[in-house]
Amino acid sequence: MRIFVTGASGWIGSAVVPELIHAGHQVVGLARSDTSATALTAAGAEVVRGTIDDLEVLRDAAAASDGVIHLAFKHDIAFTGDFQGAAEADRRAVDTFGDALAGTDRPFVLASGVAGLAPGRVATERDMPTIDGSPMSIRSATAQAVLTLASRGVRSSVVRLSPTCHGDGDNGFMATLVAIARAKGVSGYIGDGANHWPAVHRRDAARLFRLAVEKAPAGSVLHGVAEEGVAIRDIAEVIGRHLDVPVTSVASEAAAEHFTWLGAFLGLDMPASNTLTRELLDWQPTHPGLLEDLDKGHYFHTPATAA
Repeated sequence: MRIFVTGASGWIGSAVVPELIHAGHQVVGLARSDTSATALTAAGAEVVRGTIDDLEVLRDAAAASDGVIHLAFKHDIAFTGDFQGAAEADRRAVDTFGDALAGTDRPFVLASGVAGLAPGRVATERDMPTIDGSPMSIRSATAQAVLTLASRGVRSSVVRLSPTCHGDGDNGFMATLVAIARAKGVSGYIGDGANHWPAVHRRDAARLFRLAVEKAPAGSVLHGVAEEGVAIRDIAEVIGRHLDVPVTSVASEAAAEHFTWLGAFLGLDMPASNTLTRELLDWQPTHPGLLEDLDKGHYFHTPATAA
């Protein structure tokens, strides 16, 4: 298959591209910079220059492909005060892809998330997000729109990713926690730290995207979850041991000051199941779990910033 991938040089995309190529697919990656284009070429992919705001570029690339995997999202503006703007740009790109693929029965796979699906219990693939008009729910509505493309002749699916897709080179939530612990001199958690986050290794997530584009039925919801839930206190203890700093509780009212932007997320309890995904696609995560990955030490080799 000739597969068009947005976000192809990003954290997940840079694992998805070689996964697809190794399986015999031809990859065309969207690149918004010379650096991204060079990385994609080196990985063996073709390059289309542009951004997710270049709707004509997206339309033409999708029309010329046998399928689309949409990983790009404007995280740079989403987490610096304009989540709504990022979500609206994402929706325009998705609508463009939907129009280009309508009536073709070609696959369209969207990256989404499991956070906030089912507060207080384990979320499953059958759970649907609440759409309430908030900026966050705009992105949820986009995922719902992708699923409805099945009625327009698109083999659409949504991969809901764990909040932490870990691995060597990660600069996301785990790297930020390490950076905060290094800067503060303590490895913290909120309250009793008993809340759980699901987790998945980046390479296991990449394989799931490949399986989705190859064979996920139209309208499928998939969970990129290898571990149902890892206690935040357990994460803090591994970080504290590697940095040789105390492990301590941070009061919820002090979380925003201590953890900066991460404080709004770190106290959430959001376990999620992958049972239906495993059964549907025979997806079997094989790479290290989060605590084992942290214990490998690569998160502590190069200091990251807490920003």
